[in-house]
Amino acid sequence: MSLLQRIANDEILNIIKTTFDSEVYLVGGAVRDFALDKDTFDRDLIVCDECAREFSLKLSEKFDATFVPLDEVNKIYRLVFKDKINYLDITNPIENSLMADLKRRDLTMNSVAVNLKTLDIADPNGGLNDLKNHLIRSVSEQNFIDDPLRLLRVFRFQANLGFNIAPETLSVVEKHLDLISKPAVERKVYEIVKLFSGDYSHIALLKMDECGLLQKLFPIIEELKQVPPNSHHHLDLFNHSVETVKQITKIYLSENDEIKTHLQRIDFGGLPRIAHLRLAGFLHDIGKFSTWTIEEGRHRFIKHDDVGAKIALNLLKEMHFSNKQIDYITQMIKYHIYPSQVMSAPEITDKILMRYIRRMGLNSIDNVIIAKADRLSARGPEITDEIVDNNISALNRLQQFYIDNYKLLEPLPKLLSGNDVMNILKIQPSPLLGEILDALYEAQLNGDIKTAKEAVQFVKNYKI
Repeated sequence: MSLLQRIANDEILNIIKTTFDSEVYLVGGAVRDFALDKDTFDRDLIVCDECAREFSLKLSEKFDATFVPLDEVNKIYRLVFKDKINYLDITNPIENSLMADLKRRDLTMNSVAVNLKTLDIADPNGGLNDLKNHLIRSVSEQNFIDDPLRLLRVFRFQANLGFNIAPETLSVVEKHLDLISKPAVERKVYEIVKLFSGDYSHIALLKMDECGLLQKLFPIIEELKQVPPNSHHHLDLFNHSVETVKQITKIYLSENDEIKTHLQRIDFGGLPRIAHLRLAGFLHDIGKFSTWTIEEGRHRFIKHDDVGAKIALNLLKEMHFSNKQIDYITQMIKYHIYPSQVMSAPEITDKILMRYIRRMGLNSIDNVIIAKADRLSARGPEITDEIVDNNISALNRLQQFYIDNYKLLEPLPKLLSGNDVMNILKIQPSPLLGEILDALYEAQLNGDIKTAKEAVQFVKNYKI
């Protein structure tokens, strides 16, 4: 379906067109998505001959939608529909000129407008032609200087669309790399997670590294680049990390609808799990450099999973990720080896498998997928096809066990508090208290303790 057919068939836009006489244009991302024959629920409107606030209030009443002032200074308003799916963002054009507005935008493909009544197209920067040619091109160098977040948005769109970036646009990015420090951290985090929400994020990461932007955002990658290939890894650590992102995507795209739906859940950060899982995949080995030793020619990285989770915790806090995002990503890093360890037990019983899904809970599938991606991204000379196939088969078994049993699980009850334990043993707060509580939790995971009475007895028998 063509761009104009998409607009003509859009129910919300039709209501606006037939109800109001104002000169209104659909602009930006909605035009881009419609031109690519994609569904969109977030429509940006420019109203040229009426105050954006007054027009927004009229639309709010018409659609029974919630009116949200986003920026009163620049007259930007949002309408949130009752279905919580559809949105309208409404503003007046910059300098009261549609053409001036379109020429101030970031990329040509985002600078196309369509008049709702006449369906006339305004495309002063050649955006539709660039869309046709799958090309990401900046409108102007000055626009990137005015808002340096656009340096990052270039790669966000590459990650989501898989398009090539125009050489002159890459040159602009390289020229103004240092400006990326200016935008608010929260704005950068949103763009980073949006980047990782794309199926082509591994391509964007390599291109960002090529032009120097990735190092500005994640200086720690310089450490990854110092760890060379070894007997287990055919790639250096940086490229292994990017390959892990690629493999997560390949696994995700090959999974059934149930697992895809799970990974598309928006449980934190306003963006889906799969985006955060890819980010965790990119960071999963950041503990290796600081744990790297070479013994008799063998590269060893003892406890790099624990160390990496701690490094990621500090990194993500500095970047102002939310607590829920940090908890998820650091858990994926800390336990990225865990599924393979579970499935390498001499005898794999339902009790062992149940213990795993009790520990990982709703994150079980995510954790298995990062383990599979890690395995598929490490194909050094000592790693045979048989080793890989056996590992993946075992992990698939663990994943299926979760799918078959997770609905039967109930959350583990908290049998004793820290105060309870201190009262039982007559001890004060100390590392010993934490050790006992951890041991109690492990016993619950194993199914060895199920009642408060059993928990009390466990504490009394604990060797101090």
